[in-house]
Order: sequence, then structure tokens, then C-alpha cells
Amino acid sequence: MQNPPDYRNDTVLPLPPEVSADAWAVDAACSGNPGPMEYRGIDLATGQEVFRFGPLYGTNNIGEFLAIVHALALMQQQGLAKTIYSDSNNAIIWVNKRRCKTTLVRNADTEQLHQLIARAEKWLATHRYSNRIMKWETRKWGEVPADFGRK
Repeated sequence: MQNPPDYRNDTVLPLPPEVSADAWAVDAACSGNPGPMEYRGIDLATGQEVFRFGPLYGTNNIGEFLAIVHALALMQQQGLAKTIYSDSNNAIIWVNKRRCKTTLVRNADTEQLHQLIARAEKWLATHRYSNRIMKWETRKWGEVPADFGRK
């Protein structure tokens, strides 16, 4: 298979036809649950990593939530209205409700992460955005391009 396929002139990645390249994909990885967690965002047009955070002690769902909010905030700073793709239903729901519904215990190991969650929730409560947040359909399209490849 050619990478990118010859019908895609808008990306360096092998994206499905229905996926916009004018977008970022986000993903999180966690070793254990909870455990060391990190997340990142990838520009689908260039394949370049546009941000990365962690590792920090947490959960995958929290990382997915923070990755979407990080992408929204960074795009707003840069004046971008790109689509954001995430493979996490939970994170998309949490962002739409503007609240991270984690049950992660708050203690010395998780305090820094809980502060980041509060900051993200505050950002969501005080900012409006027009970016579309879309579900990455892993079963149809394979792993999201921001995947860390550790499965």
C-alpha cells in the first residue's frame, strides 16, 4: 500500500477517505490503571506531533480527556478551528459535559493530576470553541494516528 494513498494529496498519512486531514488526532497511554500516563496530539496533514504531556500518575481515560482539552486550548491560542479525533467515547462525553467524571482517588500520587483536571474543567467552563470533536472509528480505520503503539 502506498503511503499516503495516491488519492490523498492533503496528508502524509494513510488516512481513510472519510477522515479530514485538516485535523488533529489525540491519544493517551497508561501503563497500568492507574499508572504512568501520557498523552499527545498529532497533526493529520503532516504526521507531526504537535504536543505531548507526561508521564504522570493517572488513568487512560483522564489522559484522553486532558488530550482533547489540551488540543482545544492550543488550537484556540493558535487561531485554528481544526477537527479533533479521539478514540475515547468517555473523554468525548466528559468534554461535552465539561466535567471529568473520574473516580481516581485524590492522594499524594494523584494530586498534581487532579489539579490539571481542575484546570481543564475551568478552561472548558470559561471558553467557547467551534472545533468538532469526532470519534475515531478504530474498528473501521485501525489505530488512531496518535496511538503510542504499545498494545
